[in-house]
Amino acid sequence: MRQLIVLAVLAMTTPCAMADDYSFTVTNNADQRIVSIDVSEDGKSWAPFDIGRGIRSGDSVLMVWDESTDSSDCNWLFRATFKGGDVLDSDWVDFCEEDVVISFDFD
Repeated sequence: MRQLIVLAVLAMTTPCAMADDYSFTVTNNADQRIVSIDVSEDGKSWAPFDIGRGIRSGDSVLMVWDESTDSSDCNWLFRATFKGGDVLDSDWVDFCEEDVVISFDFD
């Protein structure tokens, strides 16, 4: 598994006790490679995660928050862009919970 680091810091709101090296898993249940993942703390401004060459269909990848997000809000949105150009958004994800898994799947 590769560790992925957030590249940009979004506006900070309510502080959260995110631990150093807080990690979560992204699972690609779609039939296409994920080519990019973006995150948003407010649903308006987005910042990319570095996912290298992407996340293959059927793979799960461990991702790690950058320490600059340690004082951020617990709730974030994710969106994945796929090789074919489709974009899927997640629901709000609470990162103050343990063992967070975000799955992207076409309906």
